[in-house]
Amino acid sequence: MTLRTQNYSIDILVQGFPGKTVCHGGLGWSTVALLRGYDRVVLIDAGGFNMRGVIVEQLKERGLTTADVTDVILTHAHYDHSINWIMFPKARVYIGSAELAWAAAQPIGHTLIPELYIRELKVSPQLIVLKEGQEVVPGITTYDSPGHTPGHMMFYLAGGDRDVLFTGDCAKNRAEILSRSVDMTMDEDASRRTVERVWELWTKRSYTLLVPGHDIPMILKDGVPTYIEGRRAGLAAWFGEKLETTTLFELKAPA
Repeated sequence: MTLRTQNYSIDILVQGFPGKTVCHGGLGWSTVALLRGYDRVVLIDAGGFNMRGVIVEQLKERGLTTADVTDVILTHAHYDHSINWIMFPKARVYIGSAELAWAAAQPIGHTLIPELYIRELKVSPQLIVLKEGQEVVPGITTYDSPGHTPGHMMFYLAGGDRDVLFTGDCAKNRAEILSRSVDMTMDEDASRRTVERVWELWTKRSYTLLVPGHDIPMILKDGVPTYIEGRRAGLAAWFGEKLETTTLFELKAPA
């Protein structure tokens, strides 16, 4: 599904998933969004290692390569959102200055930060650091959204006929937005304040689209967050005796 604003087309290359594994660590299925407009090819978040082939394939379906991406905007430094910045050699790579400073100062072996990639980013000529209120690319403004990480940022696209809010992991999924409580946050009080700010931005204009870090894009209908497309997630497992025999587990809510 391609969404359109006055000046951008928006495609979700990788659909975020609102879940955790039971006994295998972080799932890390995060949203990767593609925006095209103003002669720019923009990614908001870049995903983790497991998404590299999917991202290349999704770009190819749209007649693009990784070298065509002009801008990579990172909401925060966790591995499942930031590690693939290095796939885009011609892109400007944006991250909040506070987030980069915090992430680069963490010791080797941090469980969520791809420390070598972040340290490489810190000295890369591709890097552009951000402060709140900056226009990153035409029409997209930064907002501080701490809690999940200290320097997390969300991004607001003023789109003419429709605005779009990219929350990253400051509000990862519909449950967090509705409950106004956040899982996996470094600062619960800051996260609560940030979620209230998400609501302020989301409700200031009708039909604003919200794109979360680990869920499907949604709009408000009569004040209720409502998904705009179906979920695509599942696992195929080799539980049989032949490679041709797989068991499919579709990761969807009951109808």
